[in-house]
Amino acid sequence: MPWKSQPQLLRQNQPVPLQSKAFDILMVLVENSEKVVSKDDLMKSVWPDTFVEESNLAQHIFVLRKTLGDTVEEKRYIVTVPGRGYRFAETVRAVGLEVEDRRQEIGTREDKEEQIVLASRSLAKVTFERDRRSDLRWWILAGTTAVVIAIALGLYWRSQKKVKLSEKDTIILGDFDNRTGDAVFDDTLKTALGIALAQSPFLNTLSDTKVRTTLRLMARSADTKINPEVAREICQRAGSKAYIAGSIASLGSEYVLELKAVNCQNGDMLAQEQATAASKEKVLDSLGEATSKLRTELGESLATVQKFDVPLAQATTSSLEALKTYSLGIKAFNRKGAAAALPYDQRAIELDPNFAMGYLWLGYDYTNLSEVGRASEYFTRAFQLREHASELEKLAITASYYRNGTGELDKAAQICQEWIESYPRDVEGYIALDLVYGLQGQYEKATESTKQALRLAPERAFSYINLANYSIALQHFDETRQVIHEAQARKLDDQVFHNALYALAFLGADSAAMREQQQWFAGKPEENMGLALASDTEAYGGHLGKARELTKRAVDSAIRADSKENAAIWQANTALQQAAYGNPVEARQSAAEALKLSPASQGVEVEAALAFAMAGDATRAESLAQDLGKRFPLDTQMQSLWLPAVQAQLALDRKNPASALNALQAASSIELGQITFVNNISCLYHLYVRGEAYLAAGQGSAAATEFQKILDHNGIVWNCWTGALARLGVARASALQARTSQGADAGAGRVRALAAYKDFLTLWKDADPNIPILKEAKTEYAKLQ
Repeated sequence: MPWKSQPQLLRQNQPVPLQSKAFDILMVLVENSEKVVSKDDLMKSVWPDTFVEESNLAQHIFVLRKTLGDTVEEKRYIVTVPGRGYRFAETVRAVGLEVEDRRQEIGTREDKEEQIVLASRSLAKVTFERDRRSDLRWWILAGTTAVVIAIALGLYWRSQKKVKLSEKDTIILGDFDNRTGDAVFDDTLKTALGIALAQSPFLNTLSDTKVRTTLRLMARSADTKINPEVAREICQRAGSKAYIAGSIASLGSEYVLELKAVNCQNGDMLAQEQATAASKEKVLDSLGEATSKLRTELGESLATVQKFDVPLAQATTSSLEALKTYSLGIKAFNRKGAAAALPYDQRAIELDPNFAMGYLWLGYDYTNLSEVGRASEYFTRAFQLREHASELEKLAITASYYRNGTGELDKAAQICQEWIESYPRDVEGYIALDLVYGLQGQYEKATESTKQALRLAPERAFSYINLANYSIALQHFDETRQVIHEAQARKLDDQVFHNALYALAFLGADSAAMREQQQWFAGKPEENMGLALASDTEAYGGHLGKARELTKRAVDSAIRADSKENAAIWQANTALQQAAYGNPVEARQSAAEALKLSPASQGVEVEAALAFAMAGDATRAESLAQDLGKRFPLDTQMQSLWLPAVQAQLALDRKNPASALNALQAASSIELGQITFVNNISCLYHLYVRGEAYLAAGQGSAAATEFQKILDHNGIVWNCWTGALARLGVARASALQARTSQGADAGAGRVRALAAYKDFLTLWKDADPNIPILKEAKTEYAKLQ
């Protein structure tokens, strides 16, 4: 029974999208209320001259049920009769009200019910009414006689009875019910919905980590599909307020999307939105529009929705394939780590070279793999494309760019504070800020910011990682162990925890515990890091032969894992060790090999520059320093720590200690900051060079102060060679004080010097005997006795 005019579905006199064929099906079912209409009869009535697949009818029935408010658990209005057809389940009776009279009645009812109207032509005078306690009706306006037909749906969807969310409530995102048969929508639409909702400073979505933790408590796998039943249980267990269920269905070339927010305690509907996309390419636009409306229905102010509402295709990517791949990358990152996510994120930017968030996540991947040079390139590209992102994502991109791209730590901190101000319940802002504080050496502030992140998201492994790093830097070793124990009790583990456990074992001289951590690294992609730690330990004790062998193994392991930058860093570390221990030829060779492995890496280049300077190759050191100065003119650590140390060492090579001291800035908190490309520790090279400069200038007391700083911060230095040679530095500085003092001061200086020499020589009692600096130390000690 095709209609002569385009039918409409009206809700509060506002049109709601409904295809004409779906309307026709509803009319057939309504006219045969409480009778079973066979599928054949339905198809003949609606498509009298056209052959259609039965699946087409089923798809229209699905859309009608969604429109009328049928649920998966309870089909109250359109019932399937297996093997026979469909039945409209409401009672029908006739009425005779005029259209305008009925509209007036609708508009003046005291209970302000939400009314829904279907406008059409040529319909008999009938109405459908179930129960006077259930007043909300669907109205069908028909024909020139303006007859009204009412369908009583039994819904209590009055606006004054809707329960809205508060800023403290959390919501669960369910997986989309994809009824299109097109796999491109799997995972993709849930990710897009999450990004759209994340624009809101009001709504708070439960993290994927917390969802997986809750699934584990439910004895379900992390890959369990989050359907409405599972979402509701997660919601209840996690103490959340609501879950959002999404669905997508296809109608010819069009797509129908629906979002439902459901109170997980009682199952009441909190909000519902439906949208139609004219094509696959318009699905993200329609989803974004529906999400914006849903945000206001859930209680967010219109002002913040308008302020923070970038269209989804702009906030993510217009490529569904790229977004799907990106979604799989996030899932891999959260469940298996950066190495697993890397190929997905690389593919995402291949599919859409303008995908800003794809570049940002590649930066995160490489940062977590300690490939900070590569990471910087992707953070920079993300910043260049930041207009293709939401306001929240722009903050994340900009903070990462200033922290890891240009190295402007003050600017990075400022952006992070703006991030927290705009999105005070977004854990990522606090994590980003604590990372900046760590680079600035402000470990107390970093700790507080990390603890705030943990208060918001106690299931985040990254926050435990950072807290462990900061507590060990502050030399709160018992707290470090407690943090790691708590994380592991939550089934959270990471290579950084094992770095820290190795450091604690080293600082406690616990060889068995160090071996235990070495065993954890063995055979894993991170094995090169464990081998590098072991190499540094051997070098710390003066076992250069063993250290060289372990470094070679670490380099080979890193190359096999496609981590050439790591391999180069380990080689550059060896160059610095060799130079400091008095082997300039080997130092220059190792520095050159490091540059060959990763010539464009900031970390490799700056360590090689210092190694060349310490090994007497001024030409190469100066060339590298000039290049670094041009490439990183705004980098806080480069300009305040690294380049001054290189310049000071070059001045010492020229026998000009005054110029060396002039090159090194006065002490500041930043000099104790973490170095991202060396396992987040710092060897405090600039302090060591400054101590050497004071020795060369004949200022024994000042020299002793610098070397003692290194010894006093072993939670930062760990097993770096500077920690060993700082003992010798204190001995030499004390001997200088003894030589330049009179009377009791000279005697006291000599006593301190003897004790310090003995301390160093005891540490190196079984060191390789041919190390030049060891020979010098023995000679100096003998003369002082």
